[in-house]
Amino acid sequence: MSKKKLKIQLLPYLLISPYLLHLFLFITFPIIFSILLTVHKWNIISPMEYVGVDNFVRLFHDRMFWKAITNTLVFLVIHIPLQIVVALTLAYFLNQKLFLKGFFRAAFFLPVVISGVVVTILWQQLYSFDTGLINGLLVNIGLPRVAWLTNSKIAMISIAIMATWKNVGLYVILFLVGLQSVPERYYEAADIEGASSWQKFRYITFPAINPTIFMVTILSTIGGFGLFIEPYIMTGGGPLNSTLSAMLYIYKQAFEYYHMGYAATLGLFFAAIIMLVVVIQKYTIEKE
Repeated sequence: MSKKKLKIQLLPYLLISPYLLHLFLFITFPIIFSILLTVHKWNIISPMEYVGVDNFVRLFHDRMFWKAITNTLVFLVIHIPLQIVVALTLAYFLNQKLFLKGFFRAAFFLPVVISGVVVTILWQQLYSFDTGLINGLLVNIGLPRVAWLTNSKIAMISIAIMATWKNVGLYVILFLVGLQSVPERYYEAADIEGASSWQKFRYITFPAINPTIFMVTILSTIGGFGLFIEPYIMTGGGPLNSTLSAMLYIYKQAFEYYHMGYAATLGLFFAAIIMLVVVIQKYTIEKE
């Protein structure tokens, strides 16, 4: 085989080598190493100590982890329906003939591209009990101040509202694409039959955008399970661990307590929960 033919045959592998290197260093190796950590005890400084299934036994008896899982599920129950309703409503109105439509579309999408840390700090100031703008407005209309982040009963609701504001722009765009893909002739036929706006939405728009709703639900679920920045900055997981998310708990186990093996076990188990929830959602939504 000539050198020229050899170079031609090796060229494709050379071109994809950066991606393969990235795949190995940042995806394959971390996954393999994490699985290896689940059967070891390691605090970064000392050598690894093999512990077998002790980390998994500890996981199932760790009440704080299950509390974090429950908090995350509570967040999802609030966040996902709120995200879908708000995004679909905004997309529906932005799909109409509006003045400055392009400006409003860009304005709704702007929070998505802003740093999550910046947005979280902004909302932390808005939620402030004494100096926050929201409580200031409540006082001006004669209502009492609300402990948005220090009341264990409403702290997670406050975080869910903030997360919805941060991410809604992305889902507005997705719903807009779905709405604009509905053939106009369906609406024209409905107008001839005398259908109301609600009937057109219920029997034409809603079934047509079902794939978009499915995609938004899945993306919101995966994003919601990754809840970390908001409770980490705004509440630190408090009050009374009411906003301690699963991701925040895993982070604390790894980088505050240096329980790397246990943190890897939590992460692996949490990933399995996410996969299970997504599969159930996919099956349920597609069946409907």
